[in-house]
Amino acid sequence: MTWSSLRTFILLATLTLLLVVVGKAVGGAAGMTIALIIAAFMNLGAYLFGHKLILWQYRAQPLPEREYGWLYEMTRRLAQRAGLPMPKLYLIPEMQPNAFATGPSPAQGIVAFTAGLLQTMTPQEVEGVLAHELAHIKNRDMLTMTVAATIVGAITWLVDMLRWSVFFRSARDREEDNGLGLIVAIVVGIVASLAATLIQLAISRTREYEADRTAAELVGSPDGLISALSKLDSYTRAVPMEQATTATAHLFIANPLAGAGDFLLELFSTHPPIPKRIARLSQLRQKRASYRLA
Repeated sequence: MTWSSLRTFILLATLTLLLVVVGKAVGGAAGMTIALIIAAFMNLGAYLFGHKLILWQYRAQPLPEREYGWLYEMTRRLAQRAGLPMPKLYLIPEMQPNAFATGPSPAQGIVAFTAGLLQTMTPQEVEGVLAHELAHIKNRDMLTMTVAATIVGAITWLVDMLRWSVFFRSARDREEDNGLGLIVAIVVGIVASLAATLIQLAISRTREYEADRTAAELVGSPDGLISALSKLDSYTRAVPMEQATTATAHLFIANPLAGAGDFLLELFSTHPPIPKRIARLSQLRQKRASYRLA
C-alpha cells in the first residue's frame, strides 16, 4: 500500500468516526442510520447517473475516431497496460486546456478532453494527461469520492437536524439554559461541517497525487505529465472555462477555477497546488534515474 492509499484510508476512517460521534450526539444510532441511508441514496444516484449529467453540462460529444485515431491508439495502449477496458473518449468545446475522467466503474470509464488541451498539448503531454485520467479509473477514485460524499452528506443532514431540533424547542426550555443549547448546537454544527468538508477535500487532493504517481508508472516516465501540468498551471489561470462550477471542479486534472495559491485557498481546494505536484513527480524522476545508475 502506498502512502497516498494509506492516507486516503486514514482520512476516510476519520470521516467515519466523525459521523459516528455526531450521529450519537444528535440522534443516537437510529438518527445516524437514517442520515446515512438518506445520504447514500442521494449519492448512489449521483454515482450511477452523474456522469451523464456532467457530460451534458459540459456539452461533451464523442471524439470521432477517424479524426483522432492517434489518441484512440494511445488510449488502447495505455488502457491495456493498466489492465482496463477501453474507455469512451469525449470532446468538450472549451478552450481552456483540461480533462477529466468519470463513469460509475472501470468497465464504463469515460475520459473527456477539452478542445483547448488537444490543440495546445504535444502528444507526449497528452499521453501524460490521459495516463492521469486512466489512473483515476484504475484506482476507482469515483467510488472513493462517492463514499466520502455520502458520509459528508450524512453529517450535514445530522447537523441540520440538530440545529432545527434546538430551534424548535419550547420557549421554556430555551429560557432554562439561557440559550446555551442553541449556541452549543451552532458551534457543534459549524465545527462538524467544516471538519467533514476539509477531510473530503483532503481525500480529493490525496487521490490527485496518487493518480499522478500511477500515471508516471503507466507511461514509464513522469516527463510528459510534468510538462502538461506546467502548461495547465498557466492556462487555467489565463483562460476561463465557461461551464465550470465548484460542484464539478474536482473532476478535472487541474482546477478550472484556479486562483492564487495562498494557504487558505490551498486548504479549501480540491486539487494540490500544481508546483507541489510537479515537485513530487520530479522526485520520482530522480529516484528512477538513481535506480538505473545503481
